[in-house]
Amino acid sequence: MVSAVFHSPLDAAPVVAQNAMNNVASSASSASARSQKQSKTAMAASPAPTAPAAPAGRDWAALSRGFWMAVLPPLCGLGLLVGLWAVVSATTGNSIPGPVETWKQAQEIFSNPFYRNGPNDQGVGWNVLMSLERVAVGFGMAALVGIPAGFVIGRFNFLSRMFNPLISLLRPVSPLAWLPIGLLVFKGANPAAIWTIFICSIWPMIINTAVGVQRVPQDYMNVARVLNLSEWKIATKILFPAVLPYMLTGVRLAVGTAWLVIVAAEMLTGGVGIGFWVWDEWNNLNVKNIIIAIFVIGIVGLVLEFALIKLATAFTFEEVKT
Repeated sequence: MVSAVFHSPLDAAPVVAQNAMNNVASSASSASARSQKQSKTAMAASPAPTAPAAPAGRDWAALSRGFWMAVLPPLCGLGLLVGLWAVVSATTGNSIPGPVETWKQAQEIFSNPFYRNGPNDQGVGWNVLMSLERVAVGFGMAALVGIPAGFVIGRFNFLSRMFNPLISLLRPVSPLAWLPIGLLVFKGANPAAIWTIFICSIWPMIINTAVGVQRVPQDYMNVARVLNLSEWKIATKILFPAVLPYMLTGVRLAVGTAWLVIVAAEMLTGGVGIGFWVWDEWNNLNVKNIIIAIFVIGIVGLVLEFALIKLATAFTFEEVKT
């Protein structure tokens, strides 16, 4: 007996509806994917947005402001100095020459700075050069002795404990106290002045170099010990690059000390030199030339300081520069 199964149209309706909904969803998904792909393609094809260029007027204003901030404060300081100088000159009855009279005298002096009218009558140029020569000799000898001594004292703890009391004892001694010792030993004014420069400028180089050696990280020394490096290689490959900023700071301090010392030494020893020129003009009661000599001493010291700062900056790591 065969029985047939009949499906009602109402039973097939949900299946058809479900298929239709799936087809619609698939079409919508495909359309959405195509839309996103086209959007990404359009974004990739479009040029990247660029930041708006700064107006030229704004750059010029920033440049002008930087220029005036670099120039105006020093000019204000110089103007303040000249103003105080003029006030002091007026209140002392012109016993101290004013800026105008001193400027006229300076023009006359620097019109011929290298004249020679005898051993004790020479231009300011020759006096400055002679002082710089003494400073170069004394400072060079101090560097040759002080920098290696600083390395050795900083490297070995025994030597550091041995020499620290001596350095602390001798460093505060006035330059004028060392000058008679130089006159007694060397029997001459010029070597005595050089000796005074040497003994007074050696201490900053020893101290700064020793401190730099002592501040080298211990990890560097541990690596050197593991590699069995010799003392020469430790000094040249590890210590010298690390200590260089400290050493150059000591050199900069030492050259300033040397320039201070030579003026005082030449006042007492005589001969040609900027210090002796100041003392000779005082004996002649020429106050204008004394004031000019003060400015010359300051300018030369400033040039030496600036040159050594540039040297230290060129050989110093970036983080130390700041």
